[in-house]
Amino acid sequence: MALLQRKNKIPLGIYIHVPFCRSKCQYCDFYSLTSKKECDFDGYLEAVCTHIREAGPQAPDHIVDTVYFGGGTPSFFGADGMAAILTAVRKSFDVSPTAEITFEANPDSVTDRLLRRLRSEGFNRVSLGIQCDNDDTLKQLGRPHTYEQAVQAVKKIRKHRFRNLSVDLMFGLPSQRLQDWEKTLRNVLRLKPEHISCYGLKVEEGTPLYDCQEFYNLADDDTQADMYLLAVRLLKSFGYRQYEISNFCRKGHVSRHNLKYWTGGEYLGFGPDASSDFGGCRFAIVRDLRAYIEGISTGGTVLREYQEVAPRERAGEYLMMRLRTSSGIDPQSYEKQHLLPFAPLEKAMQAFKERGWAEKTYDGRWHLTPEGFLVSNTIISDLLLIQERTKPLGKR
Repeated sequence: MALLQRKNKIPLGIYIHVPFCRSKCQYCDFYSLTSKKECDFDGYLEAVCTHIREAGPQAPDHIVDTVYFGGGTPSFFGADGMAAILTAVRKSFDVSPTAEITFEANPDSVTDRLLRRLRSEGFNRVSLGIQCDNDDTLKQLGRPHTYEQAVQAVKKIRKHRFRNLSVDLMFGLPSQRLQDWEKTLRNVLRLKPEHISCYGLKVEEGTPLYDCQEFYNLADDDTQADMYLLAVRLLKSFGYRQYEISNFCRKGHVSRHNLKYWTGGEYLGFGPDASSDFGGCRFAIVRDLRAYIEGISTGGTVLREYQEVAPRERAGEYLMMRLRTSSGIDPQSYEKQHLLPFAPLEKAMQAFKERGWAEKTYDGRWHLTPEGFLVSNTIISDLLLIQERTKPLGKR
């Protein structure tokens, strides 16, 4: 009976934002802290564990099948803190015995002790931020490690029996040429990760890189497009399936947690600046560690935004997020879930197909091609405009 009840529960993802870093990268606009004065490890740990314990009773009908520690740099925060947080999650929520449990790490903070402890606690997936194989470029970006440290980190990860390794790479970096990017890919492929994420460098306002971008020899849009398509072709030839715009994996190693974001799954976020989508509502936590700790300790609010998501907005999210994936959108599911006709969108997808941007599978699903992914913002914008003009099924 208990097993049957568990099977009927709703899958839930847990995201833990760890807002601490050894140093701030030049391009990073995520919420993170680096100074000893700001990095209140103990206060954060107490607050996030309390927050988790308070939230657990709100999800009795859910089963946690993914837990993701992101940041920031969770490995910099340390194994003891992450283990304590995971224990709080297990005590407060029903966690599946087959849950995917991931932590992000920088190569410089990967140690035998960290890996041994986290493996024993049940962590089973590592996301390693390598970015590139050129030490001069890494230094220019403010990365706190060398490529050799990344290689050694992978060896340690394998030594401690982690069988699900993801690596993050970036292209369009300062002075990076197409052949440099190919060299990075080939070197990383020798490490044989199960999962690879490839992101084009974005110069975000408010970052150090934004303020001095004219002094960097950054790739233009066309060069970034060439780098992207090179990655798609090369990774495919090595057996990596592209399942999302920026993500590639060997069989059976998709990021189950990130798929929740792209397929409309529910998730709860803990820690400053974490976001949630739960119970038909979206909400986000304050981007301020002090305010988060104080809010939790005093029973005050820690939310900076809260919104009930209207059905029409969910329909738009379906298009935006599903078209990021290789599985794409399904006309029947779209009409059933959102009560909107797919025919106007079908006509647009046919036009995109003629331009080489979209494909239709044998079972009627539509997905974007790699070339379509490059112009996905334009495609999705057009589809949303069409969607706005359509009336619900059954209405004239």
